[in-house]
Amino acid sequence: MRRTRAARASALPSRPLPSRDEVRRFIAGQTGRVGKREIARAFRLGPEHSVGLRALLKELQSEGATEPAGARRFRAAGRLPEAMIVQITGTDPEGDALARPVGWQGDGPPPLILMAPERRGQAALAPGQRVLARLRPIGPGRYEGRTVKRLTDEPGRVLGVFRPAPKGRPGGARIVPTDRRSKAEWVVPPGEEGGAEAGEIVLAAPLAHHGLGLKPARVVERLGSMGDARSVSLICIHTHDIPTEFPQDALDEAARARGVALGRRTDLRDVPLVTIDGEDARDFDDAVFAEADGDGFRLIVAIADVAHYVRPGSALDRAAWTRGNSVYFPDRVVPMLPEALSNGWCSLRPDEERGCLFVEMRVDAAGRKTAHRFGRGLMRSAARLTYDQVQHAQDAGDDLGLPLPALYAAFRALLAAREKRGTLDLDLPERKVLLDENGRVAGIAPRPRLDSHRLIEEFMVLANVAAAEELERRHLPCMYRVHAPPSDEKLEGLRGFLHGLGISLPPGNQLHPRDLDQVLKKVADTDEAPLVNQVMLRSQSQAAYSPENIGHFGLALPRYAHFTSPIRRYADLLVHRALVGGLRLGEGRLGADEAARFPDTGEHITATERRAALAERDAVDRYLAAYMADKVGAIFAARISGVTRFGLFVTVDGSGASGIVPVSTLPDDFWMHDERTQTLTGRRSRRTFRLAEEVEVRLSEASPVTGGLVFHILGGAAAERAPPARRSRAR
Repeated sequence: MRRTRAARASALPSRPLPSRDEVRRFIAGQTGRVGKREIARAFRLGPEHSVGLRALLKELQSEGATEPAGARRFRAAGRLPEAMIVQITGTDPEGDALARPVGWQGDGPPPLILMAPERRGQAALAPGQRVLARLRPIGPGRYEGRTVKRLTDEPGRVLGVFRPAPKGRPGGARIVPTDRRSKAEWVVPPGEEGGAEAGEIVLAAPLAHHGLGLKPARVVERLGSMGDARSVSLICIHTHDIPTEFPQDALDEAARARGVALGRRTDLRDVPLVTIDGEDARDFDDAVFAEADGDGFRLIVAIADVAHYVRPGSALDRAAWTRGNSVYFPDRVVPMLPEALSNGWCSLRPDEERGCLFVEMRVDAAGRKTAHRFGRGLMRSAARLTYDQVQHAQDAGDDLGLPLPALYAAFRALLAAREKRGTLDLDLPERKVLLDENGRVAGIAPRPRLDSHRLIEEFMVLANVAAAEELERRHLPCMYRVHAPPSDEKLEGLRGFLHGLGISLPPGNQLHPRDLDQVLKKVADTDEAPLVNQVMLRSQSQAAYSPENIGHFGLALPRYAHFTSPIRRYADLLVHRALVGGLRLGEGRLGADEAARFPDTGEHITATERRAALAERDAVDRYLAAYMADKVGAIFAARISGVTRFGLFVTVDGSGASGIVPVSTLPDDFWMHDERTQTLTGRRSRRTFRLAEEVEVRLSEASPVTGGLVFHILGGAAAERAPPARRSRAR
């Protein structure tokens, strides 16, 4: 008789239960999903180990070492499933599509997915398209993808610069992609040019592909000349799919908006509230006031009453949800709300009556908030001030006829409370792109960090905390602003890096932001300070929006919500609606259906915020590349800002322009990359390039089309002269 499966299994010699590390390594080594059966077979476990194995797998999952992959199945944490939705991001030099997982939530950059060519006669995949793909691991952080189903009816779009076919050259015109992630040009067959002229930015749709070579595309829209001053932000807007046109019904709603009456609102018109913003700000949605109150202070933060105008489910609301936030470029703003609101009724202009949602707070002499109350008010801004104006007045002892001394006194108390709380204050230099009247780069200037900036920040943080506390106290839905502590993996990498500098962190994985900030204070004003700040930044998790509160690690706050800018952030509008409903302040309250969608909305507005940040950074890179284009061959002092196996990234002192130093331009050697120490070391020469190291570089290429800059480190150009067989290799 054939023995049963149980009998055969019991015949195998049984081993002790494996350790967690053994099971974790086994799961990580498998290409697909793993269940208890596969683990038991691999380690020759018997039925008596069933309970212990189940508990061990639960421990691994709770530690984040594994994640569920279907019913009673697991895979290594961070590994992509066998099939998932991916988005096309660019092309490789052969023109084949590259993709990334949709909704990537892991630490670090998303894995690279190299898509196999589409079936013959099928239009090539283009940036922006989403497909259901079957994935196969082909190396660390790399997968091969094969299209199972296209999820968008419309073809993807190719954004690039049109170049007509030279006379006598067969094959048609070309489109040079503006996205540096796209390494291959597209060919435009005769008759598909759409009237495009040389140097124009065009949108094109992929055509059916019947063989090898460049993929064909048809020009479907002409967007303007590459030399036009507005082209940079235009490219970024289209590259990142940022909506720019409002639906007509939303515009009509905004046009019907009018001022609010006092009614049951609190009358704040005699309170000298002031707005303090940048010189180039066009909308003013927050105002502040402070006065002495016994040993402490009475503070008021008043915010434009956007909830009065943008009602749940309205056309304006749908448009605002889609955008998620405003996007700011050096030459323009793509607002979340139409201009009739963002620069009109929801802008707290001086000497004009405006509806507001306000929070009145009491703080003691040590800067601790002792009480707060929210209300709906009618205010009249006493002045529109700038950061520079306020700072100059404070330094000169001039109060401008406004409560500036009380504002600064309250700020110093709040700052003392912040320092006692222990927050993470990274020192990262910022640059501002200065444009002339024609929209071209006139220069690059450091963005100052004044006490007037910090004053507004501290007032806003306190108001945001009060909003989260109020909603939590009343058991109302809240869209929290959350920031998780560094992951164990990133923290371990940070420990190893700091150990190399002779700096240690307290033991354990439950660090307080104060522990990290003390490291920054220890290295302040030293040569290592830029390096430590950069590595510290990269060790941090990304902040997000969520209805589930996990606190804000960087600010060292147990609860935090964005309340102070509903003109430009949808999250703040949701918090306003929740407060209006919970405090019974009138119309514009949060609906039950809207509250039920908070988890999905949190993911959506987190994604739009990150999209905006990428687009804004992309625009600055392109402006800097245009600024540097006539400086090819020039030599600059720079600092290494990134270390990878394929080369170095450097940032030029002064301008902040960043670019790559390809490993092929370094001296001929076998270059070894150490991710933990952020170094690239030559095996033979022992020359080591370190993150934040000062170097001298020569600019060799500048491409305003893609925003790309290529540098050579002086003394490292030997590889340029070496024969192909002797060029540098990278591991």
